[in-house]
Amino acid sequence: MKISYNWLKQFLKTDWTPEQTSELLTDLGLEVEGLEAYQSVKGGLEGVVIGEVLTCIKHPNADKLKVTTVNIGGESPLQIVCGAPNVAAGQKVPVATIGTTLYTEEGESWTIKKGKIRGEESHGMICAEDELGLGKSHEGILVLDNDIEVGTLAADIFKIENDKVFEIGLTPNRADAMSHLGTARDLKAGLLQKDINLELITPSVSSFNVENRTLKVDVEVINKDLAPRYCGVTISGLKVAESPNWLQHRLKAIGLTPINNIVDATNYVLHDLGQPLHAFDAVKITGNKIEVKTLETGTKFITLDGVERELHEDDLMICDAEKPMCIAGVFGGIDSGVTDSTTSIFLESAYFNPVSVRKSAKRHGLNTDASFRFERGIDPNICEYALKRAALLIQDLAGGEITSDITDIYPNKIKDFEVRLSFENTKKLIGEEIPKETIKRILTSLDIKVNNVTETGLGLTVPAFRNDVIREADVIEEILRVYGYNNIKTTEKLNASISTTTRFEDYKIQNIIGNQLASQGFFEILSNSLTTPNYTALSEQLKQEHNITILNPLSNDLSVLRQSLLFSGLETVSFNINRKRADLKLFEFGKTYHGYDDNREEFKHLSIFITGNQTSENWLEKSKKSDFFLMKGLIISLLERLGISRFNELPIKSDLFSEGLSLSLGKNKLVDFGLVKKPILKHFDINQEVIYADFKWDSILDLIKHNKIKFKAIPKYPEVRRDFALLLDDNVTFESIYKIAKQTEKQLLRAVNLFDVYQGKNLPKGKKSYAVSFTLQDENKTLTDKQIDKIMNKLQSNFEKQLGAELR
Repeated sequence: MKISYNWLKQFLKTDWTPEQTSELLTDLGLEVEGLEAYQSVKGGLEGVVIGEVLTCIKHPNADKLKVTTVNIGGESPLQIVCGAPNVAAGQKVPVATIGTTLYTEEGESWTIKKGKIRGEESHGMICAEDELGLGKSHEGILVLDNDIEVGTLAADIFKIENDKVFEIGLTPNRADAMSHLGTARDLKAGLLQKDINLELITPSVSSFNVENRTLKVDVEVINKDLAPRYCGVTISGLKVAESPNWLQHRLKAIGLTPINNIVDATNYVLHDLGQPLHAFDAVKITGNKIEVKTLETGTKFITLDGVERELHEDDLMICDAEKPMCIAGVFGGIDSGVTDSTTSIFLESAYFNPVSVRKSAKRHGLNTDASFRFERGIDPNICEYALKRAALLIQDLAGGEITSDITDIYPNKIKDFEVRLSFENTKKLIGEEIPKETIKRILTSLDIKVNNVTETGLGLTVPAFRNDVIREADVIEEILRVYGYNNIKTTEKLNASISTTTRFEDYKIQNIIGNQLASQGFFEILSNSLTTPNYTALSEQLKQEHNITILNPLSNDLSVLRQSLLFSGLETVSFNINRKRADLKLFEFGKTYHGYDDNREEFKHLSIFITGNQTSENWLEKSKKSDFFLMKGLIISLLERLGISRFNELPIKSDLFSEGLSLSLGKNKLVDFGLVKKPILKHFDINQEVIYADFKWDSILDLIKHNKIKFKAIPKYPEVRRDFALLLDDNVTFESIYKIAKQTEKQLLRAVNLFDVYQGKNLPKGKKSYAVSFTLQDENKTLTDKQIDKIMNKLQSNFEKQLGAELR
């Protein structure tokens, strides 16, 4: 937001410099992000003085040039070569001296230098109107009044306006400060804290008068919830023309382009008082009637920018008896605005529902100065005052008469906020006791009314324009920002308390698992919780009726909350593959959201994606593709890291996986994983296998809280390994070997490992060979050969009896 320093001084007659003012505004919470200089004429005519042409003769070497001598008040006259046809002796003219920088209409600069023109020296330039930036004429030099004293600075003659403009980074809650009046109100409160008591000067509207009632426009507000207040008045007999220089300079200083005196007046009041206004050409209002209402979805409407838009049923419109004329609070229509031929207007000043304006502006992709203010909430009680202010300004600029009474439809007045302030809570939140009289003075300076005073606190009435101050904490914040954050002392003693947290806190467990995955080459992703409702068609497990729909979505692709992390993860996989990153290891901690009848639930998950090769290309060994067993080993290692070493494995029944497993412990499902089905991958244009794992994080957190960690000493005595090469039937699994081994020797058997599988040549049909290792250890003594042989014989016997195994 741009605030003009000169404009600000119309409200407060301060002698503070712009730099001092910017520091105070920043301390008050209106952070000044930049301070820019503005000049009504670029360069400020610095180096241009008024001179008198003493002599003027024809150039000896050029027919169209003249050699002049000009007195600019120096020790001796200057010789200047001039090509203007109207230059003559005795004239008072503007002279750009050597070193002066002038600017073209496009903003390009050029500097006056000493030089020779066709052999004659020239020590400056006699300037035309356009060369100084004072107009567009280039017919000849600018001839001035003879009464002007030689040597006078041109900037003093032409009253160049020099201004400083504050670029304020306004926070969304400070709707009250979106004007010069609002900024001045804060500045007054800040100056008062520094014992500088200035009067806040507001423009008078006492001269507003209805000359006649010859042009009445009836107003009907149909949607009163969307337009709580609507004011209007007609002005007739006006003349649309260019705005005077002072008004153009005010608007240009804050980055606005002047249009005409009517539109400029409404823009001026908008930035002056913070009240948006709109002027309709009264002749174009069919039936002399205004209706404030919504229209059917799909209604066509062409806005001022020439774009045809389709209206939504919730868009509030300003209509006449036949057609829409304006999107209320957002943008006007192309056929109802002020033109050069306009002679009468209907001037609107209203308060529209902030939510309605914000939705309409967003829906149509429009962002105007008016919508910016309406969206955040303007002062509902300033509408009539701003209307009178604008009407008087328009009369001053364009003539005309007030030809109707003010229409003011305000059925339900927006009330001020009643707040109780406790001195004790104020001290507690601020951390320092502020004198009660200082608190009262600060609140009064902010137009917050003190209704009653007790020993314990204050009864306050907060004006409606401060829609962000509705709680006691908000009032305390107001006190603190005006009192000054820098004035609050830092205590010499800092107190702190140690909070006790369990080691099973969610974020701690996430860090453990996240670090382990990162150390194994995984990258963490964070995908959007908003997704498209079309993904429910990819799986029967996801129901359309369980989608939680966003009321005001950015687009259809982001209109529901996700029911699964799979699809958002596949979007990331596809994105990377399309950019030549085909070997991926990704994980994400996230939530899914489900709507069940009247109940809504969310669940936390850990999702893991593996695709492409396990390792990057290497000249020493061939690349190996990631597979199901890589994922299984990873999952088991993660569960073991969490202290979950025992679980049940069951084939998964899901239309998401072509093959997979589900791991569970008791009734708690821990993780589902497997190969994602090709039709789902095809939907995302993925042509390679993707292995996906979905951890039920809530269940895992609940389980590990009951884990009891047991510590034991590292065994002193050595392990012993023995191997068997077993000839088995094809249908025998390693799991059966493992179970028999564990049942045979429960005390000394530490590990069973399958390290080789052979099928094919030299083996009977239907047979396979398993090479299995057995690790034995006694924690209390060294095993003897006799003990080891006894255990191995027992294992061999049980394998032969129960599996029909043979030793090779």
